[in-house]
Amino acid sequence: MSTLEDYPKIAAGKVRELHAVDDEHLLLVASDRISAYDFVLDSPIPDKGRVLTAMSVFWFELLADIVPNHLVAWDDPRIPAEVRGRALLVRRLDMLAVEAVARGYLAGSGTRDYERTGAVCGIELPPGLVEGSELPEPIYTPATKAPIGEHDENVTFAEVAEVIGVELATEVRDLTITVYAKAADHARRHGIILADTKFEFGLLNGRVVLGDEVLTPDSSRYWPVETYAPGKAQLSYDKQFVRDWLTSPESGWDRAGNTPPPPLPAEVVAATRARYIQAYEQVTGRKFADWIG
Repeated sequence: MSTLEDYPKIAAGKVRELHAVDDEHLLLVASDRISAYDFVLDSPIPDKGRVLTAMSVFWFELLADIVPNHLVAWDDPRIPAEVRGRALLVRRLDMLAVEAVARGYLAGSGTRDYERTGAVCGIELPPGLVEGSELPEPIYTPATKAPIGEHDENVTFAEVAEVIGVELATEVRDLTITVYAKAADHARRHGIILADTKFEFGLLNGRVVLGDEVLTPDSSRYWPVETYAPGKAQLSYDKQFVRDWLTSPESGWDRAGNTPPPPLPAEVVAATRARYIQAYEQVTGRKFADWIG
């Protein structure tokens, strides 16, 4: 049986680490770390890595008829026991340097952009929209992928096309909207609104392939249908709960300053864990306790 030390670490992000398995495969390991406002917090969320992994597996399987993905296995002898349940064996891809963001609702930075300009990332929207409004149709708002500690930067479709070519940029844009639409429909039928999400794509033998994580509470905004009401911040199954605490007077943290966020209180950690698990169980119809690990 392999151990994690058998696979050299080749990259580490805010939440995930990549290890080389062989010339064709990587081990994608999800930690329990959580990031917010471009900081990795000191407080881990127990079982978060397993939730992210289990949810990605579910969506990769559901969306395979639309776009191929990099997943090889999640329960394989090559996956070390120490990371079992929070690691995926995946194919190596030539990753595209763009975060493919789909938005179906007005939220977060999109709301602030709209209030200033009447548009989101340069895409004109009708007047009168408010926080949480459903958009007339989903929009594609790509961004660059920033290093840890730096902010992702929204870019235009034209800017993406300059980097990867018009044909490939168009394929990524169309896949992003198509995948989002199918996922949003599935989530809605399970009582959850998929407000927005980001995908990462790569190339394998010249073919566009869905990679990284997909449609997890880390990369998506999930809102319960039963409490949804435009005009206010929505109850959320993602890490917005953590963001809200960090920006509350209780945390004492100055987001505009240069100091890292404080540790999360135990009750915020527990509540965040519960939200991640609820998102998984509601979206998939599966029990988290049945997941491997």
